Amino acid sequence: MHSRTPSGAEPGPTREEPDSGLTAELASVVSGARRRALRDGDRQIDTAHLLHSLLETDPEVRAVFESGTQAVRVLGYLVQRSIGYGLQWQGTVEDSGAVPVVTPVRETGWSPSATTAMDVALERAERRGEPRALGMDLLAGLVADPECRAVEVLARARVDVPVLLSRIEAGCRQYAAEGGHGHGFAGGQG
Repeated sequence: MHSRTPSGAEPGPTREEPDSGLTAELASVVSGARRRALRDGDRQIDTAHLLHSLLETDPEVRAVFESGTQAVRVLGYLVQRSIGYGLQWQGTVEDSGAVPVVTPVRETGWSPSATTAMDVALERAERRGEPRALGMDLLAGLVADPECRAVEVLARARVDVPVLLSRIEAGCRQYAAEGGHGHGFAGGQG
């Protein structure tokens, strides 16, 4: 068996984990995404890994989709990543170009797009006055980059990303109105 990692492109140390800024649930999502990336033989955690782990782990994220069927369809594409759909991503670095890459690829365990999505999640929590980011914050960070792999998966699964973002924002407004102490984000099957 030979490595999928191109020679000279060793994985290197992983990105500094933002553990202090994540809820236990979101830290679990990050761990799941890391395991998925390793299992798939990918050098980096990318936005599709994060989306997959979010959908598997966070019921509030699943609830923000228009229907349970839509969330299952997205998961179906994500599951197919290593057996068909997504094979074109193997051995490549996800970089949508949304932000300039400052860190060389070999020095990070996160794709530039995944790093940006995590940063957006942490910034959203901070703007709400919350000490920790939630799964819905990360989902908002993922859909904010129209060129990332997570958005590509959503588009293939026929998810209207602007509508999804509106549903995320509506849920965030309700959560904030409840002082962050309600039953979580609004979403629901529509």
